[in-house]
Amino acid sequence: MSESRTTPDPEPAFVISDLCKTYVTEAGTVKALRGVNLTIERGETLVLLGPSGSGKSTLLNILGGLDAATSGSARFHDLELVGATTTALTLYRRKSVGFIFQFFNLVPSLTARENVALITEIASDPMAPEEALAMVGLSDRMDHFPAQLSGGQQQRVAVARAIAKRPELLLCDEPTGSLDSESGVQVLEALAKVSRDVGATTMVVSHNAGIAAMADRIIRFRDGGITDISANRQKVEPREMTW
Repeated sequence: MSESRTTPDPEPAFVISDLCKTYVTEAGTVKALRGVNLTIERGETLVLLGPSGSGKSTLLNILGGLDAATSGSARFHDLELVGATTTALTLYRRKSVGFIFQFFNLVPSLTARENVALITEIASDPMAPEEALAMVGLSDRMDHFPAQLSGGQQQRVAVARAIAKRPELLLCDEPTGSLDSESGVQVLEALAKVSRDVGATTMVVSHNAGIAAMADRIIRFRDGGITDISANRQKVEPREMTW
């Protein structure tokens, strides 16, 4: 009789333990994160929901290497982000993380193709800008300047720029916050597609609870901590979601 073998679960993308962030201001001490514990699997899509000041963007910034935690642990594979050197965090952001923010941050004097090329020039194994823009449905707008694009198209350029380096982690902070509903759907469709095609672990911060339907799991925040984690048995495509 042959020996049965069990395939081990793949290593998580992130293991976060007792993560805390405290800011000291003139008005006093602000505890932005209070002992967050979370394991994030490779390739999953998470939507982080909660009111302003609940800690969701603070967590995103720490996991992206843009901010430093006060204590606890946030381990990305073999890299411990808490206490990591500036050099280590710079290399981590450059190699592994793609960022998408509410505001597009495109260079107005550069075309869509040239804006994406800014990232591909410093990445180790990038897509061609044309490939990244095709993935977000902008093959016919590559040589347009930001002023010639709608808000949704500009945000899709920002998505293309973020995924052109083939990041393992895609961090999106209110990516539809400044868009109308139709443009927002187009951006979320682009995110869902590139998450599947690139295999990036994707985290989306939003005030819009309707976006949760596209997630594998929904993480709800309040007062610096996680209050609830739930999973979608069946994910919904952005075009089918109720906003």
